[in-house]
Amino acid sequence: MDRAASWWDGFELWLAGLPFVPQVALVLGVVVPVCAGVAWLLDRALAGVLAAVGRREPAASEPKTEDR
Repeated sequence: MDRAASWWDGFELWLAGLPFVPQVALVLGVVVPVCAGVAWLLDRALAGVLAAVGRREPAASEPKTEDR
């Protein structure tokens, strides 16, 4: 664990030493895809759980009509 902490500290110092524009580009290039992947995985997991308990997604293409 100390080795991982040491590596992370070195990486953090390297990243903090970069100018602003490369910092933003590097963080966005890593954070945005990771967050998108985590969101997709959570969406699939939640859909699986809801399907397992019997809840389905409503049909999106059905038009709503009012009875007169």
